[in-house]
Amino acid sequence: MLGAFIRGQRQLANLSLRQLSVLTQVSNPYLSQVERGLHEPSVRVLKSIADALNMSAETLFEQAGLVNATGRPDDVATESAIRHDRRLTEAQRRALLSVYRSYVEETEAES
Repeated sequence: MLGAFIRGQRQLANLSLRQLSVLTQVSNPYLSQVERGLHEPSVRVLKSIADALNMSAETLFEQAGLVNATGRPDDVATESAIRHDRRLTEAQRRALLSVYRSYVEETEAES
């Protein structure tokens, strides 16, 4: 399921496997095997993939079964809505996610 999730997120980001390979600095054949469920990626690889797909590493960690859901469904739902909004360009999605995350972090730091 993790591989299918990564493939789906990559396709939503309109990235080829080669483009993701360049962004993550992980080999194209290895990423292909991860997407097909033939390998379980390390935490470092998951973090690289999450960064390249402009998503939280925690989301991928949850998909990989490394952590339990954090109890923050609003974050997941909001980020998912931003990533799936076809009215936004990829650059706009990345910028909006960055701003959203900075506001959430700022509010949590104040609490």
